[in-house]
Amino acid sequence: MKQKLWAGRSEQSTDKLLDIFNASFRFDFRLWPFDIEASKAHAIMLCECQIINEQNLKEILEGLNSIETEILKDEKAWFMARQDEEDIHMAIERRLTELIGDSARKLHTARSRNDQVATDLRLWLRRENIENQKLLINLRQTFLELAERDCAQIMPGYTHLQRAQPISVGHHWLAHYERFSRDFARFTEIYKRLNCNPLGAGALAGTTYKINRLSTTKALNFAETCRNSLDAVSDRDFVAEHQFASGLLMVHLSQLSEELILWASEEFKFIELDNRFATGSSMMPQKKNPDIPELIRGKAGRVLGNLQAILIVLKGLPIAYNKDLQEDKEGLFDTCETVQICLKIMNSFLQSLKLNHDTLTKAALQGFMNATDAADYLVKKGVSFREAYYAVGKAVQYCLAQNKILNNLTIEEWQSFHEMFTADVQESIQIFNCLENRESLGGTSPTRVREEIGKAWEQLKKEIANLTD
Repeated sequence: MKQKLWAGRSEQSTDKLLDIFNASFRFDFRLWPFDIEASKAHAIMLCECQIINEQNLKEILEGLNSIETEILKDEKAWFMARQDEEDIHMAIERRLTELIGDSARKLHTARSRNDQVATDLRLWLRRENIENQKLLINLRQTFLELAERDCAQIMPGYTHLQRAQPISVGHHWLAHYERFSRDFARFTEIYKRLNCNPLGAGALAGTTYKINRLSTTKALNFAETCRNSLDAVSDRDFVAEHQFASGLLMVHLSQLSEELILWASEEFKFIELDNRFATGSSMMPQKKNPDIPELIRGKAGRVLGNLQAILIVLKGLPIAYNKDLQEDKEGLFDTCETVQICLKIMNSFLQSLKLNHDTLTKAALQGFMNATDAADYLVKKGVSFREAYYAVGKAVQYCLAQNKILNNLTIEEWQSFHEMFTADVQESIQIFNCLENRESLGGTSPTRVREEIGKAWEQLKKEIANLTD
């Protein structure tokens, strides 16, 4: 039986069930590149501070490089050969000892698994954060391309899932662009707090060795060094923040998915699904199912569950490290994988969609969506909005009884509801004029939408230029 690298206090072996229960190797294995990277930086710092000698450093770096080569050559085989290890950190240290002997035993000087794990996790999550930023940029580019394409296409806008006012399809795409822009901003903000080096904090109290923590901060490209050793090893705010940003991102993806599912239905028929991104039924040959948005809508629940899980883990923990913190990883790994595949597939799905232009236009002409414009017509002639609202409400009531639409009312009928209606009201409530006239900042007028698209492209260019590699 392999001796535990932390053994010493007791000569008695741990129970096999404890070994299984305690182990995290099966899921923290993915941290291996960052454990090697941080171990190299730590070894170099130890040598710079004359805690280990040049020969020790040479052997440690060569050994770590050999392990890296082994894993890259056959990751699965390396994992299977060491699946009984407690965690990836112990596995790498044990293998290093097999390769270089005594020098390997000096690597852990002035380092605890507590600050080692925290460092590896920050390095890993830093990479995932950047990947999320890149995928959000790609998705937002797609929304801008769709907005440009569909800028002048009219559609019904909804409140309470009831037809409300006419909007531009491009304006609708821009609304989602804004939501995902806020998601992008959240990840960039989180990155700043994530990018802090805990290495050298030790188990909780720092170390008696005269180390240089700024050396590893620079070597690992951290922006700053964690200032309190207790906080450095116990802080998982960066995990919770990432889970929150991911959860809200998945809420936005789920809301978008819900719309697309509705739009693809026979009842709406606003969009046509590309056969490459739809599935069929094993029983009903006519079906074309929107599985992609349905799965995204479902997966949002998993990510929100992971957010709740980490908050519950953290809420009862005293400072500093507690074994509960091992539970920070599985949910985080799952969230990152889920978010990234959802962003990728949604991007492709959106690019493949085809609008049913005639259906959208026809839907915009129904449901009295120009009623507010009729009221605005009276207001611009000096009538109070409430009086105008009441008059147009009566007109709508009349149209429903007579099976008419507002556009078909005669001037005599209009004036029966209010004397200030004149012949030009018909021009004011033409549905495309209703769309074009909404030129207020943030409005749905195609002219305004084109302006906002231009601003958005400039924003994206700056974000791409500032993206951390």
